[in-house]
Amino acid sequence: MNRRPTWIATVTAAVVLVACGLAWWLLRSDTGSGPAPDASPSAAASRSAEAAPTIGPEPGLCDREVEEPFTPHRIAIEGVVDRAEVVGVARDDRGVTGVLPISNKADVAWDLGGIRPGSHRGNVLLNTHTWPDGSALGNALLDRLREGDRIVLRGSNGVRQCYEVTREIEVLARAGYPPYYRTDGPHQVAIIVCSGTRSAAGEWSHRTIWFARPVRT
Repeated sequence: MNRRPTWIATVTAAVVLVACGLAWWLLRSDTGSGPAPDASPSAAASRSAEAAPTIGPEPGLCDREVEEPFTPHRIAIEGVVDRAEVVGVARDDRGVTGVLPISNKADVAWDLGGIRPGSHRGNVLLNTHTWPDGSALGNALLDRLREGDRIVLRGSNGVRQCYEVTREIEVLARAGYPPYYRTDGPHQVAIIVCSGTRSAAGEWSHRTIWFARPVRT
């Protein structure tokens, strides 16, 4: 008997059960949640955040002025990851923020159509998954990303914008944090991940958010 379909279904179900319930928490904010994640396999699922190389600031990396907002395609985070893909995820028909498939543990979701790097106002909204086994990018951020660290977002044709982490906060999942969604405040990056205690599949007690302001030359 061919047991391959049963094996695939079992693995997919396990992935759904272990990942962070970030989209549920976003529903508690003023602007809503991301859609229920698609559990279909992703090529990025095979990449572990634990194995990603770390970086320090490159000389002259942030010397170039950004002339206009751009769509982010890659992200480097000092001491965490040298290169991760940034994937634009559209909001659903209710206008709520999307997330990547649960199985995609090594990349970062960007609010497609939202604030872009290099803008003058508002938050560039990013999120990534946390896994209870510690192997996702969100876990690496929780372990190593601190105030003063540098984040570099890159677009096409070599364009890039550097940011420096200025604030890290942890909030209760049940409370939400509407300032994450600001479009009218000072320009910054806002990255959110699940954190705290995992009480059940997809249920985490807190959310950790990092805010990072542009590095001005």
